[in-house]
Amino acid sequence: MLSASPLTGVSNAKRRRAGKSPGFSVNWIAGTADLELINATTGKKNCGSCSRLCKHMFYTQWAKLYGKLSTPISSHGEVPSVYSEAKLVAHVYQSAKQQLFRAFQKAGLGTWVKKPPEQDQFLLVV
Repeated sequence: MLSASPLTGVSNAKRRRAGKSPGFSVNWIAGTADLELINATTGKKNCGSCSRLCKHMFYTQWAKLYGKLSTPISSHGEVPSVYSEAKLVAHVYQSAKQQLFRAFQKAGLGTWVKKPPEQDQFLLVV
């Protein structure tokens, strides 16, 4: 019988035998033959450019969609220039995140581990 374990714990009674992880990861988009090979150490493609799955690429795509909204989510109506600011003005996102954190704690899964704030302190450059 398995019981719920903290977010950082093992959820399987049989322990996985640790081995060396590969030095790469691969992602693709369904319906295309375009694979993206990522260096697991740097998080970038071998040529040095950013992955299509990095925060900056998601932020760029979000900014394009945001520009098409008829009702902006920020008070000044412009796309926030810093990623962390964009997350702060997204009130529905912030509310959902807090509900998720409370649900984890209520279920005895522990506290969400926060990333260093400087990871989200980058400018939108399109």
